[in-house]
Amino acid sequence: MSDITRWLEGGQDGPNLQAVFDQLYPELKRLAQVRLQGMRAGQTLTPTALVHEAYDRLVHAAQLDLRGRRHFFATAGKCMRHIIVDHLRSANAQKRGGDQIAVTLTDNIAGDNDAGSLLDLDRAMDELDQIQPMQRELVELRFFAGLPMSEIAELLEISDRTAWREWQKARAFLHARMGQG
Repeated sequence: MSDITRWLEGGQDGPNLQAVFDQLYPELKRLAQVRLQGMRAGQTLTPTALVHEAYDRLVHAAQLDLRGRRHFFATAGKCMRHIIVDHLRSANAQKRGGDQIAVTLTDNIAGDNDAGSLLDLDRAMDELDQIQPMQRELVELRFFAGLPMSEIAELLEISDRTAWREWQKARAFLHARMGQG
C-alpha cells in the first residue's frame, strides 16, 4: 500500500490530506499551470491559488471519502475544474454578461487551433457524466489532472488500448456537444 493510499484511508481522524498535498504539491502545481495556460492575459487565477483553493475545498468537504490515488486525482481534477469554472462565471458576471473567456483546448479536447469555452466544456462534461461516467472520469484524469494515458489506464483498471478508445469516444462526444464536431 502506498503512502498516499495509507494517508487517504487515514484512521479515526479521517484522511491526512495535508500529507497527501505536501507529497503531491509540485505535481498539482504543474498541473494547475497547464490548466491555466490557455486563459486570457489579465486573468487573476494563478496556479498557486488554484492548488490552494482545491486544498481548501477538499479539506472542508463534508462527505469526503477518498479511496486511493485514482480517486484523489479524479477528485482533485474535478475540484480544479469547478474552481476554474466558478472563476470564469464570476468574471463573466462582473462583466454583466460579457464575452466568455475562451480557453484553447489543444491536444486534450480540441484540435491545435480550435478554441472552446471552458463553461461549454463544463456543461458537456456534465452531460457525459450522465451517459458515460467512466469516460467523464477519464477526461478529468487526462485533461484536468494531466495524467498520462498509461497511468489513467492503470487507475481505471483497463488496458491502454481501451483507455485510448474511450478517450477518442469522449473527445468525439465533447466536440459534438461543444459545436466543434
